[in-house]
Amino acid sequence: MPSAKLGGSQAIEQRKRKQSNPTEAKSEPYPQKTISELFATSKQGVKSLEANNLPGASPSKRPKHNHSTVQTDSTSAPMQTLRAEDMFKFPSPKPRQAAEVVDLTTESPKSSPVRNKFNGIRPPRIGPHTSPNKLQVRNMKPALKADPDEYYNTVWKRLEASLLAIFADEKLPYSNEELYRGVEIVCRQGKAAGLYEKLKNTCNWNMLHNVTEPLTRISGNDNAVVVLQSVVRAWSRWNKQLETLRSIFYYLDRSYLLHSASLPSIEEMGVTEFRTNIFMPQQLKSKILQGACDLVSADRSGDESARNDSLYRDAIKMFHSLAVYTKFFEPRLMSESEQYYVSWAERTISETDLAGYVESCVKLIDEEIRRCDMFGLDQTTNKSLEQYLEDILVDQRQTRLLVVDDVGDLLGKDRPDTMSQLYSLLQRRRLGGKLRPAFEAFIVKQGSEVVFDEEREQEMVVRLLDFKKKLDLILEQSFQRHEGLSHSLREAFETFINKSKRSNMTWGTDNPKPGEMIAKYVDMVLKGGTRAIRTSGVGTEDAPKAPDNEDQEGESEDEDVEISKQLDQVLDLFRFVHGKAVFEAFYKRDLARRLLLGRSASSDAEKSMLTRLKSECGAGFTHNLEQMFKDIEMAREEISSYKSMLEERQTRTTFDLSVNVLSSSAWPSYPDVTVNVPENVLKATRSFEQHYKMKHSGRKLEWKHALAHCQLKAVFPKGSKEIVVSCFQAVILTAFNKNDSVSYPDLKAFSGLDDTELKRTLQSLACAKYRVLTKEPRGKDVNDTDTFAVNLNFTHPRYRIKINQIQAKETKQENQQTHERVAADRNYETQAAIVRIMKSRKSITHAELVSEVISATKTRGVLDPADIKKNIEKLIDKDYMERDEEGRNVYNYVA
Repeated sequence: MPSAKLGGSQAIEQRKRKQSNPTEAKSEPYPQKTISELFATSKQGVKSLEANNLPGASPSKRPKHNHSTVQTDSTSAPMQTLRAEDMFKFPSPKPRQAAEVVDLTTESPKSSPVRNKFNGIRPPRIGPHTSPNKLQVRNMKPALKADPDEYYNTVWKRLEASLLAIFADEKLPYSNEELYRGVEIVCRQGKAAGLYEKLKNTCNWNMLHNVTEPLTRISGNDNAVVVLQSVVRAWSRWNKQLETLRSIFYYLDRSYLLHSASLPSIEEMGVTEFRTNIFMPQQLKSKILQGACDLVSADRSGDESARNDSLYRDAIKMFHSLAVYTKFFEPRLMSESEQYYVSWAERTISETDLAGYVESCVKLIDEEIRRCDMFGLDQTTNKSLEQYLEDILVDQRQTRLLVVDDVGDLLGKDRPDTMSQLYSLLQRRRLGGKLRPAFEAFIVKQGSEVVFDEEREQEMVVRLLDFKKKLDLILEQSFQRHEGLSHSLREAFETFINKSKRSNMTWGTDNPKPGEMIAKYVDMVLKGGTRAIRTSGVGTEDAPKAPDNEDQEGESEDEDVEISKQLDQVLDLFRFVHGKAVFEAFYKRDLARRLLLGRSASSDAEKSMLTRLKSECGAGFTHNLEQMFKDIEMAREEISSYKSMLEERQTRTTFDLSVNVLSSSAWPSYPDVTVNVPENVLKATRSFEQHYKMKHSGRKLEWKHALAHCQLKAVFPKGSKEIVVSCFQAVILTAFNKNDSVSYPDLKAFSGLDDTELKRTLQSLACAKYRVLTKEPRGKDVNDTDTFAVNLNFTHPRYRIKINQIQAKETKQENQQTHERVAADRNYETQAAIVRIMKSRKSITHAELVSEVISATKTRGVLDPADIKKNIEKLIDKDYMERDEEGRNVYNYVA
């Protein structure tokens, strides 16, 4: 070690001054020396140090600072050995006796040397000017006494004995510390390469004799799982042994192998040895892989006796550690899985229906994914298995999954969960859109059954609304709002809802029935409100139920909301209807009755429906409907003007007259029914007619008594009542003002009604809910021989009673007339379109004419080419057009 100079800041300053002063530097008593010079003069240095430490020696020529008042004699004298009894004797300047002794326990005598007075700070024994000039450090490392080769052999014998003990799972004959130090010393001697080679050979010998041979004997067993279990156990044991090896040869591993590019670490060497000697031999490898696959098969089949989840999990970890998972195990697992999936699919399809197959496929896929996650299989394995599953179970068997009848049965059984599974299964290969044909076929089939069901004709709209709601639910929950399937739903609805066939339901016409039934359902909603909605069975779950203490205004608001919701649902069906003519005809007729009889549940709902129709079909469609509302408003003004005129003339009337003046072009046409109106009513109507013609010259009024209604005051023995009845009912009741009993022939002569109207009117008064008349003989049917009288026992808790207006209800004849009128209007519209096209084109082929007619009339519904051809023949007969002489398929316009 090089020498070092000790000293404080003053010494450093002095050294700097010496370096700057050459003269002083040359006179330095102790110049610095090299290590070789120090070792060469080590003995002299030791003697010099001893001399400097003598009592009278001066350690340095540097000026000293005297920190004590005591002056010591620096005269050199020979060193003498002191005896014990002379240790506490001090020289005195006075001559003393030989036996005089200084007692340090008492006060010092005057003859003793003057002691240093303690001032609180003890002066240091070694300071910058009193310390030795050099600090010599000797090498403390002990020199090796043994020969390196001999020591290497000794260490290896110990290591070899310890390795054999490790491999035999016995206690080590030497401590780990001793073995580690031996490895370290050998490596420091440069013998690390030989030591590593011996270690590797020993491990290889152990692997061949202690591991490979027993496992090879076991591999003769037919049970591959037993072989796998033995290999996994051997691998676990080998890992523990490797941990002990790494702790002993840690110095070799980190100082030699870590910096070697060609040699593996001890851990890598151990893994390589196991893989080379245990896994790579074909006999063992096939058994190991087969054992792992057998565990998967046991788990798939649910064989609890053959399952061993912990063994399979440890085997997967071993494959990863040995780096054989991707190259050897994964391909074997894929091959085994593919065979299993194919056989499973064939067996399941043959044993179950579509629903069972779908549910089983979903369950199998979930189990395969769960197995991959639970046993730590790679994501690549997971994805590969999923691809195999999708290809075998879905792609290759999509024909089975898309059978139209089976999918239809599944949809009809109301199993949205199974449909969701089917769609998800197909969507794995982007095949969800292929459900479209089956979905459309199911909708068309089910919808056609509803539309053409004559026995449940009145329930058509309710059933269609429920059907639409069910399909919307399937589309949202099962098909995830798939765009293609959404289009198929609309197209299928349009297909079946516009189907037409000549039947009793349409009175032998080609008019679609849904248009009529939708109009009637709207009429029911607008007349009956929420009560009618609940009775119909639609929307009962969503219908608001107001508390008992809720005010009338709140109930009205809830009713308007519910009616609006129902109208929106009905409008969804209305959008599918191509030919709006049938709906328009029936809606106009029903609207007229609601307006004239005041039977609308909500005027806001009426206007809201009109706004919806205008938005959906355009202003042309609702022009007449809007005119009907205007006529009612103007009628109120007219009757108000008439009453004002009566007041001005001070004319008194026996009853209150109300008249609705209607535009014949906007309102439906009604048949004229002959009835003998009472004289006072007839007089009032003539007075109003005269007043109206004075205001509007040139106009003609036609009275429609079949639409009139009256309020009568009836006096019964048990109380007076106010009865709301039709005009025909009122005429019949007035016949009993003078007679207690009237026969059927007399009533016929008095009223002037025909038999049909008279019998229907008498039934409503004598055989219905409120029987204000009695009939003899009793019965539900009215005969020509019956006699009628006032019901003297009639009573009712309410003062005001409304008797059903039978004459306001539609009859089969009215229905037939409406359908026939719509069909005729449709023909006229088609002929008008043909004439317009022929007039502009002059000459056109049959195919072009049919195409243009369909395009021109599509807003009113798609025409059948056969109907177009019939109308062409009619126009040819009327000389509006003719066939070309050269080409019979060409038509020419006749000016």
